[in-house]
Amino acid sequence: MTLVGPTTARALADALSIGEGDADAALSVLESEGVVLRGVFERRNAKPAKAAKQDSLAGSRSQPSSGDLQWCDRRLLSRIHRYTLNRLRAEIEPVSPADFMRFLFSWQHVDRASRLTGIDGLRAVIEALDGFELAADAWERAVLTARVEGYEPAMLDTLCLTGEVGWARLSTSSRDRTQLVGATPVALFLREHAGAWRALGASSDADAAEAEAGLEDASRRVIDALRTRGASFIPDLAAACGLDEARIRAALVDLVAAGLAASDGFGGLRSIVRASSGRRADVTGRWSVLEPDAPRRVVDVTRDAAVEAQARTLLRRYGVVFRRLLAREANAAPWRELTRVYRRLEARGDIRGGRFVAGMSGEQFALSDAVDRLREVRRTAPDGGCVVISAADPLNLAGVVTAGDRVRAVAGSRVAYRDGVPLAALEGDYVRPLMPVSDLAPAIAVEIATRLAGRAMPAVLSGFVGRS
Repeated sequence: MTLVGPTTARALADALSIGEGDADAALSVLESEGVVLRGVFERRNAKPAKAAKQDSLAGSRSQPSSGDLQWCDRRLLSRIHRYTLNRLRAEIEPVSPADFMRFLFSWQHVDRASRLTGIDGLRAVIEALDGFELAADAWERAVLTARVEGYEPAMLDTLCLTGEVGWARLSTSSRDRTQLVGATPVALFLREHAGAWRALGASSDADAAEAEAGLEDASRRVIDALRTRGASFIPDLAAACGLDEARIRAALVDLVAAGLAASDGFGGLRSIVRASSGRRADVTGRWSVLEPDAPRRVVDVTRDAAVEAQARTLLRRYGVVFRRLLAREANAAPWRELTRVYRRLEARGDIRGGRFVAGMSGEQFALSDAVDRLREVRRTAPDGGCVVISAADPLNLAGVVTAGDRVRAVAGSRVAYRDGVPLAALEGDYVRPLMPVSDLAPAIAVEIATRLAGRAMPAVLSGFVGRS
């Protein structure tokens, strides 16, 4: 077995001039001792295309027949597998950071030609951005509208109220407590992953008690009522706590900022953000308390399961994952834990490992679909298109993937890319160049300044400007 490689019991019996039954018995003994492994390692007799298609449509998961069953020495199989992975990694030609950004604009549907539509498209976008925290008022104002054509707030409300999507502040502690405003980081996530995200950020009982230590009296009374009564509307909380609705709203704002409460619809967060900016809005929907370890108690989410869920989510978000790419992931597990998951998935053949983006150190892992899309992007010449995104957008990777300075993740700031290269950022009313201005043609400078300011502008890529 250390010489022949993957083989069948029949072939082994013929080579040794023994009975096939004796060969099977001996292989079973060796398997029990951990010397050999059984499986299908080589597809020698493929099914006809028609039969294979029928099996695929039927969802066939039948076990291999005795004639297809193969055996292989454990150490030899490990060597073969390692050589296979090395060969697959060598087949990949890395793309430049600019091409990678072009890929990401298409992968995350920011490119106008790849935008999604309808409520199903919105769910696909949220699935890709699952668990990512960004400024509360940037979700609808800049991020979702940049990916979903004809976005309407009612679409997000529908997903939330039907139980498919939830929202909450995930990265909070007693050390960074602030009053909830539009810049407060809030995450949208699929409710099926809520337990995983809470398990990754679950704190000890002492930390949870410390998080509540700074609450005002009204906030304490509201959170006690929510724990006792369960999900409640504001009038019910007012009656239970003996407070007027204005104080109930203020208490809910405090609880949301502390990551201790959320509503079943996005309208609750939307109304809080609008109220903080001076716009009149009524808080709607039922409110419930978010215990740090409640999802873990209910669905028994272990940390390993949560890390694997996050590893798969990051692959869906970026297509290609490497350590440097996670610089803006506030709630990412340590890279060493994610790497263990990715190596296991690569060994199974579920994902690819290799060098996909040039200039990035460390291991890189990618979905097979993403590898094909990267190749397509590399073969496609840049079209000179300009993409402007909010600085709070997950694709604000200037200074992370690309060279140059970083741009702070502020919802009101904008970053302009051309062919995947960040050229300038509008921060407040100041345009800051992200590359030497002398390298830009006047026509390109005019387009960038106009797109950033939102009105016709001359070729100004450094200085104070107005915007619409």
